[in-house]
Amino acid sequence: MTSVKILLPALVLVLSVLSPAQAAVTDVGTIIERFVQHRFPDAREHFWVINQATVEEDEVTVDVSAVVNVPPRENPVAERFLLLIVKGELAAAQLIPMEGEADCQPEEA
Repeated sequence: MTSVKILLPALVLVLSVLSPAQAAVTDVGTIIERFVQHRFPDAREHFWVINQATVEEDEVTVDVSAVVNVPPRENPVAERFLLLIVKGELAAAQLIPMEGEADCQPEEA
């Protein structure tokens, strides 16, 4: 129990000094969670996985797979999306094939 009392303040200190880029990861997770809940409002349960992501200034491009259980279906539904997040807001979403390759790299001039 003593080690927990010592580690807790250290953990709070570490979390309080995270850089904005590290804190943005939580925002991306929240955006993905809201997107999946909006896309599948009747889902009993779901999970999602980030396959790939790139960050360029105020834009984040995320390749994400979502698996949901939607009644009355017995089998889960799996879909894959390419999300564009600009300044912390979902700007665009595109359904892409599960087995396809998504290129989340910035365009080259």
